[in-house]
Amino acid sequence: MIEYKGYLGTVEYDAQAKIFHGDIINTRDVITFQGTTVKEIEKAFKDSIDDYISWCEEEKALTNEITLLREII
Repeated sequence: MIEYKGYLGTVEYDAQAKIFHGDIINTRDVITFQGTTVKEIEKAFKDSIDDYISWCEEEKALTNEITLLREII
């Protein structure tokens, strides 16, 4: 198991495809990542978390704008 910014991921190795693949396990959303080396899988894991956090912030901002518009109307 790996951890970054409070998010946990599991990693498995697919010997047939020769890749590592993983899932973030402590979110409601489905987040996956993959790489062919340990260094790549660690980077993909961190990049996936950073992208997810950015996406969540954008969604929250959009939700706040919609709420504000509803209050004005």
